[in-house]
Amino acid sequence: MVLGLFKKKQLPVIGIDISSTAVKVLQLGKVGNRYRVDRYAVEPLPQGVVVERDIRDTEAVGNAIKKAVDKARTTTKYAAVAVSGSAVITRSIQMEKGLTDLEMEDVIKVEADQYIPYPLEEVNLDFQVLGDSEVNDNQVDVLLAASRSVNVDSRVDALEIAGLIPKVVDIEAYAIERAYQLTKKKTVDHIENSVVAIVDIGATMTSLNVLRNGQVIYNREQLFGGNQLTEEIQSRYGLSYQEAGLAKKQGSLPDDYETEVLIPFAEIITQQVGRALQFFFSASEFNSVNEIILAGGCASIDGLDGMIQEHLGTPTRVANPFAEMSISSHVNTQALSADAPAMMISCGLALRSFD
Repeated sequence: MVLGLFKKKQLPVIGIDISSTAVKVLQLGKVGNRYRVDRYAVEPLPQGVVVERDIRDTEAVGNAIKKAVDKARTTTKYAAVAVSGSAVITRSIQMEKGLTDLEMEDVIKVEADQYIPYPLEEVNLDFQVLGDSEVNDNQVDVLLAASRSVNVDSRVDALEIAGLIPKVVDIEAYAIERAYQLTKKKTVDHIENSVVAIVDIGATMTSLNVLRNGQVIYNREQLFGGNQLTEEIQSRYGLSYQEAGLAKKQGSLPDDYETEVLIPFAEIITQQVGRALQFFFSASEFNSVNEIILAGGCASIDGLDGMIQEHLGTPTRVANPFAEMSISSHVNTQALSADAPAMMISCGLALRSFD
């Protein structure tokens, strides 16, 4: 029944982010008060294995995780993964004060149909007491999270195929929130009720997570990502999809690539970010954000942050959760630096080691 989302772990876990194009593996350590990147690897996934956060081939994903773990030479078998925000239902509910976790779980089992639109046997649940209720002195506010078991089971099965022991199934937005704490800028951090937009632009999906005072208050996903750039390269230069992806990564494209393909794509991203923020503004009390942070593979496009900042008039930067960390000698620092914007989720998951 339990996701293992909110419970304290006190175990070293590998953070494993499963996207539509790759598996990202990260293990963190700590020296004094400073985090250290101990192990890290990225392993590509075959096309179509994961579609829009949905695992279609569990064995292929499990094999990719195993390759990444072997490549990284991680030193623990415990792992944390995440499901997307769209796959999770969260509710803030009120419960009687003084109940134990087991008693709360029993109450939730009985009353689950009030909060969850699926049969209880089809979901995984977790909950966390947020504090005393402002409405009733005899009650506490409880955050309830539920995801359909198929979303959780596919990830758990993939970990087990890779020879790992699943300890945490988190939510991607919460993992990003946790990683954001490492990237906060003092210029924004000192602003009371600061509002920060983290835009994660992946291969097929773009997610907008808006944080107020460091906590997620809004999450929205849309179908858009770097695969559109790959497809444009494929079409323009007569390459296969695999050849286009490789050429994009290696920078081995014709001289007109930047002006004719890359810059127009960056302009489309800028429009998408602006549109996503407009959805947030229309659904909330806010009409601006203090800062935009770009994450995901597309965040590394040269000059994209400046383009978005100029177009939207909002300070914009590229995420790097490892900027203040030390780096183990086992880690390729150049590769890590290139992959850093796409490692926010895996970093947030790896930080569960220190809960």
